[in-house]
Amino acid sequence: MRRHRYLVAAVCVALCAVMLLPLVFSVLASLKPTAEAAASPPTWWPDAFSLDSYDRLWNYQQGLPVYLFNSLWTAVLTIVFTLVLTVPAAYGLARFPVPGKEVIFVVLLLALIVPYQALLTPMFLMFAKVGLTNSLVGLAVVHTAIQLPFSLYVLRNSFAAVPRELEEAAIVDGASSVQALRRVFLPATVPAVVTVALFAFIMSWNEFLGALVMMSKSSKFTLPLVLAAARTETSLGGTDWGMLQAGITISVIPCVAVYLLLQRYYVSGLMSGAVK
Repeated sequence: MRRHRYLVAAVCVALCAVMLLPLVFSVLASLKPTAEAAASPPTWWPDAFSLDSYDRLWNYQQGLPVYLFNSLWTAVLTIVFTLVLTVPAAYGLARFPVPGKEVIFVVLLLALIVPYQALLTPMFLMFAKVGLTNSLVGLAVVHTAIQLPFSLYVLRNSFAAVPRELEEAAIVDGASSVQALRRVFLPATVPAVVTVALFAFIMSWNEFLGALVMMSKSSKFTLPLVLAAARTETSLGGTDWGMLQAGITISVIPCVAVYLLLQRYYVSGLMSGAVK
């Protein structure tokens, strides 16, 4: 039994090392001087630590704060839009006698089958007519459309798992459907709601292709777009790898921080939405 535990622990440590090593090497590369970061073959450990890459990234094009704000604001809007749309829809499909609601639910989930990349061209043409291109609100709408089917799946099953006795007790006490949602269902499904918000944030923060299609003004670029632009810049005859790795390091920090803050909700919320 003890050997089995040691074996499992060794496998877990090995998996963690495999997952963490690329991130460690990226951080180390961002701390190298410019010449060393561009050296071939690369060095594993910096000969000297330098923040020059972060300084160049901070002043790159419109400036790093602009792109961080664009990414953060788009992610926040995506979370708000996703919850505003999916919470009432999931509540209605889970607790109300809607005719054919199972069919409606399955049809809505079919959007998971369609790659969102196939929808970008018609969405771009539609958004261009209403002035939502080069707009963070428009980009948030695109990200919301991508996130909706998964979010609806998680929340609908979580609402369906709430004991009916709680709902009946609230109705007996005079609560309306909206009050029951606010006072009974949302507190009972906080892990699922947090899970949906977490997935919406990470998807919006990292999404690239939709932003590339919808944005053409550099002042509206999100962080992934700026990193792709930095990939084409030249320094010492090639890509400025130090600045690129600095951008990758900065882009990872919010995702890791949000996950660590909300991890206690994440597993329970995902499991509660996976089964009815």
